[in-house]
Amino acid sequence: GQPAAAGPGYAQPAPGHAQPAAGYGPPGGAGGVPPQQVPGYGQPAPGGFGPTEVLPSQIQPVVPGAMNSLNPYREVPAAGRWTQQNGKLVRATLGQGPEVLALRGSMVAYQGDIDFDYKSSGLRGLIENKLTGQGLKLMTCKGRGEVFLAQDASDLHIVELNGQSLCINARNILAFDSSLRTEVRRIESPGIPGGGFFHFEVSGQGTIVVMTKGTPMTLNVAGPTFADMNALVAWTSGMRVSVSTQVRISRQIYSGSSGESLALQFMGFQGHFVVVQPYEV
Repeated sequence: GQPAAAGPGYAQPAPGHAQPAAGYGPPGGAGGVPPQQVPGYGQPAPGGFGPTEVLPSQIQPVVPGAMNSLNPYREVPAAGRWTQQNGKLVRATLGQGPEVLALRGSMVAYQGDIDFDYKSSGLRGLIENKLTGQGLKLMTCKGRGEVFLAQDASDLHIVELNGQSLCINARNILAFDSSLRTEVRRIESPGIPGGGFFHFEVSGQGTIVVMTKGTPMTLNVAGPTFADMNALVAWTSGMRVSVSTQVRISRQIYSGSSGESLALQFMGFQGHFVVVQPYEV
């Protein structure tokens, strides 16, 4: 027989084999055409060499920036001293203005020359001393740069007081400007674990970042209003607040729960409100 090399077309590339399919190549042609629409794609090439191979780079040019899918999550440009990055993360810009007091462990990133002070002194020390046992441990953030804060993927809300006064459950505080006037208050009752319900009364010019589990609801106080103490987030100052003796909700129907839940009663004039969250801490 004849040597294999003498066979017609042997060792010669099949017509079109290993060549880019028509219309493929750099942008400006048909670079975005799906391979299934290319004539002859996936069909055996003449001469029986199997399917024509089209490299991915020939099918569709790579868009610059391999992380384009993360673009929607890029840092939000600063819109002021406090900027909401997303529903669960905020940024504080330091350098012009007061220091920031934030929950210890809430820093997730920072840029610039930032110093974190964990020593309990000054305003922070006074707050912590009064809230012993309430789990509110703060750090001072100072310097020039940006600090990004979050806590257990809680929903965060930037509240600018502008001279108003607000009472906030101590468990719902993430961070605040040291320029705010703060006072730790306690609603006392023998039925409350620990003997009282601690909260912050903040006022003046500045911002406080409030944490909630889930989307909160603001309820206008029209007549007596009751709120579960464990779901309570904040309320306007100036209302009469007391532990309700009428409502004791048994929690023994819930798995793993025992005891009873207390409700606070609010009495106030028009314009007052209470904020609750759809989660009981």
